[in-house]
Amino acid sequence: MNLTSLLDTTILITAILSVLLILLQQRGASLGAGFGASGELYTERRGLEKSLFITTVVVVMLFVLSILGILLIPS
Repeated sequence: MNLTSLLDTTILITAILSVLLILLQQRGASLGAGFGASGELYTERRGLEKSLFITTVVVVMLFVLSILGILLIPS
């Protein structure tokens, strides 16, 4: 297995994981909050929500680095 195929597999897996992780995150505010229906727009992430957020950031960073690796490796 060469480096290009490894990076291709990494891109595919991280793309699917990032979509799933983004969809699993809770919505911070509903549509009514934009019109003043909710007084609180920012809440602190705690527990599972914080872990999910950090995992999402790491997976997306791996996705971006894999794409940059594919672009920088001569074919």
